[in-house]
Amino acid sequence: MNPLVPTITTPSGVWNPLVWLMVFLLSLIIALIIYMRGEKTRKKGMQAGVFFSGDRPPEGMDAHIAAHNIGWGFMEALRPYYRAMRKMHTGIINDYVGWFLGILAVMLIIFLFWGGA
Repeated sequence: MNPLVPTITTPSGVWNPLVWLMVFLLSLIIALIIYMRGEKTRKKGMQAGVFFSGDRPPEGMDAHIAAHNIGWGFMEALRPYYRAMRKMHTGIINDYVGWFLGILAVMLIIFLFWGGA
């Protein structure tokens, strides 16, 4: 056992800074190898632009694309959820704090009765 870099034994396992440093360096080397094997050249034109779901983005004055248009499919699929959430959100901070405290109280009760020591 090295006195300069001790191994710490805890109830959940062993922790050694040198082992973590080696894991970090090995991960860094693997990431660099993957990066170096990547494409060296970049094509100009369409590949240099923003990805727009495979379509050509609009040009000129119509070039601004709102975020709600890009995420339309996601919003449409979850429309019932978002409709219910909009009804719950009033914009009043007291309501949000009340929800937070209520959920925290329920979690504490569950922890004390079923998860506590």
